[in-house]
Amino acid sequence: MTLDPGLLAVLTTEQMYAADRSAIAGGVAGRILMEAAGRAVAGAVMDRRAPCPVLVLCGPGNNGGDGFVAARHLAAAGWPVRVALLGDPAALKGDAAAAAADWEGPVATLDAAAPQPQDLVIDALFGAGLSRALEGRAAELAGLCAEAAVPVVAVDVPSGLPGDGAEPLGDAVFRVGKTVTFFRKKPAHLLYPAREFCGEVVLAQIGIPAGVLAEIAPQTFENGPALWAAAYPWRGADAHKYRAGHLLVAGGSTMTGAAQLACRAGLRIGAGLVSVACDAASLAIYAVANPGVITLEAPDPAAFAAALEDPRRNAVVVGPGNGVTAATRARAEAAIDAGKAVILDADALSVFADSPETLWQKIIANPRSDVVLTPHDGEFARLFPDIQGNRLDQARAAAQRSGAVVVLKGPDCVVAAPDGRAAINASAPPWLATGGTGDVLAGMIGGLLAQGLAAFEAAAAAVWIHGAAAARHGPGLIAEDLPEALPQVLRELYGLTRGSVGNRNFLNSFR
Repeated sequence: MTLDPGLLAVLTTEQMYAADRSAIAGGVAGRILMEAAGRAVAGAVMDRRAPCPVLVLCGPGNNGGDGFVAARHLAAAGWPVRVALLGDPAALKGDAAAAAADWEGPVATLDAAAPQPQDLVIDALFGAGLSRALEGRAAELAGLCAEAAVPVVAVDVPSGLPGDGAEPLGDAVFRVGKTVTFFRKKPAHLLYPAREFCGEVVLAQIGIPAGVLAEIAPQTFENGPALWAAAYPWRGADAHKYRAGHLLVAGGSTMTGAAQLACRAGLRIGAGLVSVACDAASLAIYAVANPGVITLEAPDPAAFAAALEDPRRNAVVVGPGNGVTAATRARAEAAIDAGKAVILDADALSVFADSPETLWQKIIANPRSDVVLTPHDGEFARLFPDIQGNRLDQARAAAQRSGAVVVLKGPDCVVAAPDGRAAINASAPPWLATGGTGDVLAGMIGGLLAQGLAAFEAAAAAVWIHGAAAARHGPGLIAEDLPEALPQVLRELYGLTRGSVGNRNFLNSFR
């Protein structure tokens, strides 16, 4: 794994066009870029597959040109190839016309093309810039490929998806087993439900210099270690627990399990000390559950505020199992007023549903306090009922409005900062869809904040490690398993960032 955050940049369609233009202006001919793209598509088809008949569906633009190049390389390798074009070959222009001219075989019309059961289909009809639903023969072919159950490889994005979005443009979409995209990924490769149509995404480098990113200045990234590894708070030789931060967790009195999970996760992720503040009746429950956690008697918000006065308690988790009560709201407000790094999760979000603006005003009025909000979809809708769009757009808008880092949880979890940065996470397996895993995540973020990691990086790192730990465990996961799975992932991550071997295959699967 190359720890280069630039490799994790996610580009919009317009930004990708700008990258192409910059590369061409810098002396890389467009024809060279198209040749490299088509060769990459052919390579992805030939990878781990014996030769079979290939049907290449070419569109009228540069995506179709990539398809003609792929067809030529496959034919040269001995694969039987048929090419069909949407439109008139004489209408092709520029690099696409040159690529078509280099193809020595026949070119059928799209109306005459039909996938056969033995075929592999290359979808080179439309690229990421498509803005309207598939229609006519292109739409019919998407259905025919699905009915024939033939393997499909898409060029750039499957036709029928917008590169910048998450929702298909219409009912007809090519559902593919592999998508080959170029230079950098696009939002559709990572956001659901578009991601489901893309299959395995192969990122091919085609000769666009990485230096063009400096001009583009992307603010969206695929979440991965390269994004935050340089700042990760690994212990130094002179470490001791007081230098590793002190996480304070607000403990509920009835649903004590949620706060227990957050506490254990905070310890496992490396916080030097973790305390739980709870009422007297719950002290013994928390003490027995996690002997390494300090128990503090704090039966009311005033006592909780007093616990915050200790400057060593530098990060606070409020919400898991706390109840949707005035006391939970008071604890959340006290933590922000105290200038701590604060994670508001679960009940500490729902308690502001009737007046979220008061929370945003408090966060913005206390710039010393790094605040992270961790809503799932239902909580998000209660706090931001007017914010629409895909999850990337929603999280980014919510962060800008609230002044907090927002972790919009889900299979395509998005971490967004008020300054516009956003990370889309792809490491979360479905095993995380079980009660309590969000409490673990809140504790992990809190533990990293306690160790001094900035809010955006702490949230992104915790989300990625959380997903990697769940993947390491596999099916049958329950929330209690996650903290115990962290050491193995952290060991491998440490080996990677410090240059030792580690289990690179496991970590490479998450970039």
